[in-house]
Amino acid sequence: MIKYNLKALISDKEFQENRKITYDDISRETGISKVTLSKIAKRRGYDTAVSNIEKLCLYFKCDLNDLITIISEDQLSDSR
Repeated sequence: MIKYNLKALISDKEFQENRKITYDDISRETGISKVTLSKIAKRRGYDTAVSNIEKLCLYFKCDLNDLITIISEDQLSDSR
């Protein structure tokens, strides 16, 4: 399963820039809708377009590994 680390990236950027960052801000800069951003942040295993992943990596100036974590079935079973 894919886990998006969007909330953590937002928090880090807020700290670095000393300002609140909203989905509106990210949407304006990336062209990704607020609804899609919310789904990426909150839905387990949400399947989004590769173009959205690229836009988020560019916005946060991060690597793919910073945005996405792959959780194996074994890890999911252990956490239950």
